[in-house]
Amino acid sequence: MLQTVDIGARLRLTLAEFVEDWGLDIEITPETSLVGDLEFDSIDVIQFVVAMENAFQSRKIGFQDLLMQEGRYVDDLTVAQIEAFLRDRLA
Repeated sequence: MLQTVDIGARLRLTLAEFVEDWGLDIEITPETSLVGDLEFDSIDVIQFVVAMENAFQSRKIGFQDLLMQEGRYVDDLTVAQIEAFLRDRLA
């Protein structure tokens, strides 16, 4: 079982590595949003989900429950929202 500190650190590290070559000059904080701040498009979200599954060594996290709410895809997610989701699923 992962500690909540490990989950947050692993999430931020994975996200930083994912966008490393994008040339963005932004600090990743809990308020950082994938679409608004990091300019993710739909394929980036899918690739990031795969990177997260690899980072946490689990394909059974159920990211579809985070990405789709009330029958539609969410417009954007913050690091804090993703971290809370992962804590719920992994801790």
